[in-house]
Amino acid sequence: MIKVLVVDDSALVRQLLRKELNKQKDIEVVGTAFNPYVAREKIAKLNPDVLTLDLEMPRMDGLSFLSKLMEHHPMPVVVVSSLTPKNSENALTALRLGAVDVICKPGSAYSTQNISREIIHAVRAASVARFNKGVVAPKQTGKPNGQKMPQARLKETTKKIIAVGASTGGTKALEEILPALPPNLPGMVIVQHMPPVFTRSFAERLDTVCHVNVKEAENGDWIRPGQVLIAPGNYHMQVEKRGAKYYSKVKQGPPVHHHRPSVDVLFNSVAESAGINATGVILTGMGSDGAKGLLAMKEKGAFTIGQNEGSCVVYGMPKVADELGAVAQVLPLSKIADAIISRARKKTA
Repeated sequence: MIKVLVVDDSALVRQLLRKELNKQKDIEVVGTAFNPYVAREKIAKLNPDVLTLDLEMPRMDGLSFLSKLMEHHPMPVVVVSSLTPKNSENALTALRLGAVDVICKPGSAYSTQNISREIIHAVRAASVARFNKGVVAPKQTGKPNGQKMPQARLKETTKKIIAVGASTGGTKALEEILPALPPNLPGMVIVQHMPPVFTRSFAERLDTVCHVNVKEAENGDWIRPGQVLIAPGNYHMQVEKRGAKYYSKVKQGPPVHHHRPSVDVLFNSVAESAGINATGVILTGMGSDGAKGLLAMKEKGAFTIGQNEGSCVVYGMPKVADELGAVAQVLPLSKIADAIISRARKKTA
């Protein structure tokens, strides 16, 4: 049984989260708190497995509480936030501080049914997550200058493309991989399971610390060398080839594996459009999204990489992919950037 403590200043939200989580046979809300001071007492008394945490609360905001919690009593935390640009920035900071996941606050953008599914998924993932105390990276205001570039520069090609899929723990994984990539790497497309608005803020922040250009994808974007496109929350992203170039296709459509964007949707399109010229990478995350799509990529000749168990926050998606035979190379997170660069150098079709 997963014991959950709900921390939110809204009585309505506390009631809704308690009701929806308690419907699950494997989850029990053992308590609620309307501010961090009450939460601190209940953590000591109830010893919950997972904390859901609002960011805007009286007396002490959620970020300050999270920072103190991770310093003195680290535990799995799921941030529950309203969908605003300010809150998306705060939520990303929460992830860097050590929160396992970020979900929308009820009433933000989805129906109660969708919110409930996201909360349940996040709580289950958090309950099995490996995590370390978070550290907020120094804020940078421009592209990195004067830093040692990873290995040698690459010859530009419009033929090659890199596709990446991630879920729980993926934001930190991407924050390690992307800054290590050179500026003329083949174009890259990423699905990271995140709510709407949050993906734009995530992309904008990554763009300030990377040699490659990072942006939230728009329909019809050219996936050019040195460009990283992150699928917008609540939209699927596919890749189309027109002539010698690849372009993004951003669209609605039913969720796949309860996700929109879905990694499988992206990977399947890359398998068809790029074949042997693609590299596929599946990172930390709960569930199986991306596993079959990565297999389709491999069967079309793509080189495929899976994050290893020891470096995953949740070893779900890479595990399923490996069990399907979709992964050509299993690597720790620290080795994945170099593997991507090495593969990009090799001649393909």
